[in-house]
Amino acid sequence: MNHDNSRTLYDRALSVMPGGVNSAVRAAIEPYPFFVRRGAGGHVVDADGNRYIDWVMGLGPLLLGHDLPESVRAGIQRNASEGPMYGTPTEIEVDLAEFVVRHVPSVEKIRFVNSGTEATVSAVRLARGYTGRNKIVVMHGGYHGAQESTLVGGDAENPSPSSAGIPQSFAEHTVPVPFNDEDAIRDVFDAHGDDIAAVLTEPILGNYGIVHPEEGYHEFLRQITDEHGSLLIFDEVITGFRVGGLGCAQSEFGVTPDLTTFGKIIGGGFPVGAIGGRADIVEHFAPTGDVFQAGTFSGHPVTMAAGLETLQFAAANDVYDHVNGLGDRLRRGLSDIVADQAPSYTVTGTDSMFKVIFTRDGPGKESLEEQCDAGCRQHPTCPRYDYCPKNAADVKDAETERWRRIFWGEMKDQGIFLSQNQFECQFVSYGHTDDDVEETLEAYKDVL
Repeated sequence: MNHDNSRTLYDRALSVMPGGVNSAVRAAIEPYPFFVRRGAGGHVVDADGNRYIDWVMGLGPLLLGHDLPESVRAGIQRNASEGPMYGTPTEIEVDLAEFVVRHVPSVEKIRFVNSGTEATVSAVRLARGYTGRNKIVVMHGGYHGAQESTLVGGDAENPSPSSAGIPQSFAEHTVPVPFNDEDAIRDVFDAHGDDIAAVLTEPILGNYGIVHPEEGYHEFLRQITDEHGSLLIFDEVITGFRVGGLGCAQSEFGVTPDLTTFGKIIGGGFPVGAIGGRADIVEHFAPTGDVFQAGTFSGHPVTMAAGLETLQFAAANDVYDHVNGLGDRLRRGLSDIVADQAPSYTVTGTDSMFKVIFTRDGPGKESLEEQCDAGCRQHPTCPRYDYCPKNAADVKDAETERWRRIFWGEMKDQGIFLSQNQFECQFVSYGHTDDDVEETLEAYKDVL
């Protein structure tokens, strides 16, 4: 493939943007990222005319793919043509709020913001303001945006900032624990229960290779937070309106958090975030409560239109049947390929999310007939159970450099665009086809 135009664009970008990018993960592609010119269905075309099957989908927001259905496009264009924004409420934000409240179990009231990061920042502030407590429990490898309260590493006893520019005093109020570790959660509540405002977790780790909760884990979090008067916050920026359909991942797991954060799909591909939950908690946001939150672009009418049109189209058509069916075919096909060619690797994902994690160890090849056949579900009876990742550390111990430096580039050369590293998940859209799945499986078979 020729990449001369992308190389020229990246050279220009390096002169005016740090690292030549506006989000750090985009620079993970070496020696430089390709620049996209346009999207088409489930594909993208780069600045040099190379065409790829796109399983990144903007890192998740594009449920419908790059070619929006006519009704969705018309609704967005109609709102854009009437004016960009007004600084006052609009009917379309009420319409979208009502739609979300009708479909998501935890949401009685909702506040729209401008990004997933802003949503989690606001949710953490709200939890602290509502409870009068300081500490937030987070999961190792859980990603909640570029914010001071969650860019924290270390362990429960020795938390430390994971980025320069964050004071140690901020990190002291954040308690990181391993995902799927009930004992670690108990220890934290035994030590700090009176000062824990909330447990903040993704229902499924989505920025660390896709890690499912073990059976009963979310129910345990619900119980222990209730016992201690803390809040349970689900970060559904990735899983919201993708896993579990319109009810989101919380409906699939049958656990209702106190607060939920949203992003990506709820804005139909435009910048968005939202915090929803119990009315008595969300009412603590200004102007009805004492937790300040505001934003010039919050509830932006074009974004609200894009989100509402996307979700209404999904509700009225076979969107979830289509994307989940293709996701299931992908994961089943990948499971067969991996069992034959790389039996130590683990296929993960659910609904329209998928990933192959290059885990280093696995069961004997002869035992894999009884494995989870469409992505790891943490079933104790699965022969992979003792080897599949249970938390972020397990994913980090995989062959991440082989994935990034060898596998990713060879897949790109086959015309398959995968997420830029071992950790980011991959997504199916309504624009993908059976042929896209078959071509992708053939590429995995050839490259692995």
